[in-house]
Amino acid sequence: MSKIHLVSLLVLGALLFHSCQPGQKEASAPLIAKKDIKLSTDRLTPEVLWSFGRVGDFDVSPDGKKIVFSVAYYDISQNKGNREIYIINEDGSGLKQLTQTPENESYYIWRPDGKKIGYLSSSGGNTQIWEMNPDGSGKKKMSDIEGGITGFKYSPDIKKIAYSAEVYLEERDLKDLYDGLPKAQGKVINRMMFRHWDEYRETYSHLFLADYNGEAVTNPVDLMKGEPWDFPLKPFWGMEQLSWRPDSKYLAYSCKKKESMAYAISTNSDIFIYDLNLKQTQNFTRGMMGYDLNPAYSPDGRYLAWQSMARDGYEADKNNLYVYDAEKKSKTSYTEYFDADAEDIAWAKDCKSIYFLCYWYGAKEIFNLNLNGKITQLTNGVHDFISIKPVDDKLVASMMSMSMPAEIYSVPAAGGKESQITFTNKDLLAQLSFGNVEKRWVNTTDGKKMLTWVIYPPRFDERKTYPALLFCEGGPQNAVSQFWSYRWNFQIMAANDYIIVAPNRRGVPGFGQAWKEQISGDYAGQNMQDYFSAIDAIAAEPYVDKTLLGAVGASYGGYSVYWLAGNHNKRFRAFIAHDGMFNLESDYLETDEQWFPNFDMGGAPWETDNAVAQKSYANSPHKFVKNWDTPILIIHGDKDYRIPSTQGMMAFNAAQLLGVPSQFLFLPNENHWVLSPQNGILWQRTFFKWLDQWLKPPTWPNHGLWKPDPFFSQQPAVGSQQ
Repeated sequence: MSKIHLVSLLVLGALLFHSCQPGQKEASAPLIAKKDIKLSTDRLTPEVLWSFGRVGDFDVSPDGKKIVFSVAYYDISQNKGNREIYIINEDGSGLKQLTQTPENESYYIWRPDGKKIGYLSSSGGNTQIWEMNPDGSGKKKMSDIEGGITGFKYSPDIKKIAYSAEVYLEERDLKDLYDGLPKAQGKVINRMMFRHWDEYRETYSHLFLADYNGEAVTNPVDLMKGEPWDFPLKPFWGMEQLSWRPDSKYLAYSCKKKESMAYAISTNSDIFIYDLNLKQTQNFTRGMMGYDLNPAYSPDGRYLAWQSMARDGYEADKNNLYVYDAEKKSKTSYTEYFDADAEDIAWAKDCKSIYFLCYWYGAKEIFNLNLNGKITQLTNGVHDFISIKPVDDKLVASMMSMSMPAEIYSVPAAGGKESQITFTNKDLLAQLSFGNVEKRWVNTTDGKKMLTWVIYPPRFDERKTYPALLFCEGGPQNAVSQFWSYRWNFQIMAANDYIIVAPNRRGVPGFGQAWKEQISGDYAGQNMQDYFSAIDAIAAEPYVDKTLLGAVGASYGGYSVYWLAGNHNKRFRAFIAHDGMFNLESDYLETDEQWFPNFDMGGAPWETDNAVAQKSYANSPHKFVKNWDTPILIIHGDKDYRIPSTQGMMAFNAAQLLGVPSQFLFLPNENHWVLSPQNGILWQRTFFKWLDQWLKPPTWPNHGLWKPDPFFSQQPAVGSQQ
């Protein structure tokens, strides 16, 4: 199911599996770092995929001359990863690693005077704020907050620090039940949203304000004391949801101040402003009913910009860019007539314009909004920009594509060709051959044109024939853009000699709100015809063996696979569904965020007079399971509370009872994603073994490419990541 920024978070690999817990050290295990890898094959394998360095977010020094960023490396044998902090000059010179510890350093920012870099580290205990000099020397722990913290920002005058931390809000009547029962494991639950994403809710994330004098963080105050809601919003957002006004007198932050059922059925978050002098909080966006997120004060403090959705309960509504002018006391929606989402906003230093990112026809591009209302597209390429920060006459940005993991680039502020600053995976990429990525326009059944990405195998020979895979995107309102994924990676699929067909079917952003919104209430309608249009068009090519077609997908893509399995009319020979919705009626009451099925299904299953809802549930994949006749692999994580694992179990049992060749990869410790290196490799091996079994007969020239990489070896770590 869709979440804002979900794809970016997946690609950046911000969550490191089995990182050291607070107070734990693994002194006996070698430090996880970049390894000098010499490959004996140029094909991308699961083991190689997990050897890439994963570039995280970045921050630019106040003078614009240096960039601090991080890279995470994973160790397959230790089954975990570790993120370290690096610094580089804005021209790409002077790369230096600043940290090298068994702990996981994270969330690194420049102090406003540029003299220190603040970051989070669990060194010596739970996660606290540390500081170091820009050359990595002088590391010092600055905070000692009980339980640790999760994110922070300096005030512009460097006298305060705002931070987030988890707090317990005990209910006395429930606590009394456990007196004398220290081994009791039962949970007494009396409200909705008792679990979210992959955890049972026992704490809330609160916003704190503390004094800072350059030596220590002291006198913390909980600005949300006793309140049963979160800052930042869970499970995906972070400190981008907080902004200091330049005079350090006000804090703007995002929060959804609802609980229990009200929280579960609503997306109505607001921008709240805390006055440091009056010690009072006001709801700045009261009456604006959808998501209000990502507040950003202009450098002169006159304006406050933020992203806003209009409708409550619709998480994929259009993201409009709002600006409040404090001098005129006016609020303006600048993108009302711009038929796309405005995300990841960043002010120009002259305060006359705002940069933002936008999915635009199969890519994520940089745009500029002048406060006179003019919107200009600055970039146009086969890429996805992830984040941007203006620096004088240029932008520093992170960017990826289907053929390149995320790296940091410089982009002219007036638009134009980007230039690469970091080359984290240069040596590894030089040893690999990737397939060509082609943009195709396919005719749909209702007379539209649909952009479809086609990814070809390395050393593709059009005189030969290949099996093809239809990729079904999740969300359903996630972009089929130029993302690089460490699981749903198109280049590793192509490296196994499959042609990948990835259509921008109805429901995805980047082609106007009407295209994106059509899918709600019509899951089994036009977008399924779009899938058929895409695979039929590519299967008609002479180099595709139309008898060897597969369909794969996760989340809503898993729903798509389940539905296609009962309605494909013999098109496909193999299916793979990961974390998919199989029985929409049961999923309505199992999922964690109730607003999603309320909007996308049109309502509850028991609303018998609701035509939209009844159409949705009538097209639940389990209603067509009697038609299943094609081999299917089902994958599900047991800690997936977005689409619980019982959905996958039901689908597998149905296939077994029907005698359909089937297999179930059950991942007890994984959520809606797959975060552990060894589980990730197991996922890939199972994925390709299943496809090879059904789409590559034993006589096929490259049958069995799925096998464990026999040439892969990990050499001792080297000192530099570039």
